[in-house]
Amino acid sequence: MHPFRKPLVTLTAALSLAACGPQESPPPETPAAVEDARTPTQREAERTPYALDAAFAQAARESGVPADLLKAYAYAETRWEMVQGHEEFAGLPAAHGLMALRGSQVSEGARLAGLSEEAVRTQPEANIRAAAALLSAYADELGVDRSDVGAWAPAVAKLSGISGTEAQAQFIHQAVYGVLREGAEARTPEGRVAVSLPATQVQARFVSPGVHAMASGPDYAASIWRPSTNFNARPAGTDISMVVIHTCEGGYSGCWGWQVNPDSDVSAHYTVNESGSEVSQLVRETDRGWHVAAPYDCGLNGSVLCGLNGVSVNNFSVGIEHAGYASQTSFPAGQIDASAKLTCDITRDRTVVRDSYHIVAHGRLQPNNRTDPGPNWPWTTYLNKVKSYCGDTTSGVIIDSNNANNDISQYYVEVTGTNWVSSTNVGGYYGSGYFVATTAPVSEPVTFWFHLPTAATRTVDGWWTSATDRSTQAPFNVFNASNTKLGTVYVNQQTGGSAWNTLGTFSFSAGWNKVQVSRWTASGAYVVADAVRVR
Repeated sequence: MHPFRKPLVTLTAALSLAACGPQESPPPETPAAVEDARTPTQREAERTPYALDAAFAQAARESGVPADLLKAYAYAETRWEMVQGHEEFAGLPAAHGLMALRGSQVSEGARLAGLSEEAVRTQPEANIRAAAALLSAYADELGVDRSDVGAWAPAVAKLSGISGTEAQAQFIHQAVYGVLREGAEARTPEGRVAVSLPATQVQARFVSPGVHAMASGPDYAASIWRPSTNFNARPAGTDISMVVIHTCEGGYSGCWGWQVNPDSDVSAHYTVNESGSEVSQLVRETDRGWHVAAPYDCGLNGSVLCGLNGVSVNNFSVGIEHAGYASQTSFPAGQIDASAKLTCDITRDRTVVRDSYHIVAHGRLQPNNRTDPGPNWPWTTYLNKVKSYCGDTTSGVIIDSNNANNDISQYYVEVTGTNWVSSTNVGGYYGSGYFVATTAPVSEPVTFWFHLPTAATRTVDGWWTSATDRSTQAPFNVFNASNTKLGTVYVNQQTGGSAWNTLGTFSFSAGWNKVQVSRWTASGAYVVADAVRVR
């Protein structure tokens, strides 16, 4: 069995986080959403699923802006993805489209290009044309020599909206003109060229701050110390017990640049760039950053740390911003890896529990107006990396009920039938929720697949949420890669919830092995398929 041959059913990140209750509500009629399995390469290709070279060329002819400069700007801002605008920092409007146009840029670009604002927000070609029209107007205003690509740098800086000379210079020299010098290409899922940017030896005509040594962050040696004034002291006696994961809703330079701006009144402790090659520390971990505008509600977070209900999340958390957008289809492997190393360091130094309730999405804690880091943040892969870097060798591989949290090239979940539904009704679930179904004498399992390169003996654990309406004989069937049943374990899901429960130790074969949670047991109850750990 290979994971890319069948459609997989996953929980969506848009699940409403219902208040915790003792039992399941009757399952809704609509089954869980269906998502096709995609390799990391396929997910990356879906960032730019359409050919855009002609659109950039057309915008260049209309505006007189070099086509390659437009491509480089779009790559620096969105890596050529049509982002859907979300606000992350108060006072900084949401970005829209390939060119990440914000606020009045949308209306003014639309006016200059003769387009509707809706088209600029939602259509790739219109978005490019509006940005090109703005750059052209800025070039006229600044007296740019249009024949010199390097001379366009001040107009590019103005379009970026970045304040602060150091952040502007990094965006110009490293992000935009850096990709011009290195070149880049994107392909559609069908393998056609989406955007092609050949390497060009060009230097930006833009003032750089004086060269100075970049000090390491005071808490993380692999970071650059860019201190923000936007912080205050944590309340006396407050322990750090959580790491909050954010996306900047923009590029790296603008992200840390906004947080060091004293007028912005926002700050996370760290910001990780798109490739993972650079991390900025902005606030000391012992100080209180300003990154979550919400009091804590444990009902949104699996009913853990309920003693902190009503307390500002900023009081007891460390925040990590990541260059990128909550709407993007994938996150670069380098960024995930660098962030996992950073989170390991924080949790080790501050004795934070390394699980999905203490390493948490901003959107989970502030769901009324935040969604970051979005549905495609690879939570299970990320948490496994954090644990691995911290030497948690007993953690094993965790297969979540949400494939967005799984490395589907190595482990994934598959749902049979339409009776399993996604739920967050009972707190203490692993990841972003779980599947639940009524018991019945039918073969409609939830299958947790995992790949072993060689035969091995492994211990299998199960995670579920407990309630009085759960089955007392929920079947977990274990199979090797030859589809030989290694055993059936019946568990009482009325107890043992919100924890790993050992199902047994089994001798698996090389290839795709599986653990199935079955509905086939005594009727009149619910059975839960939440997460399986193989260690």
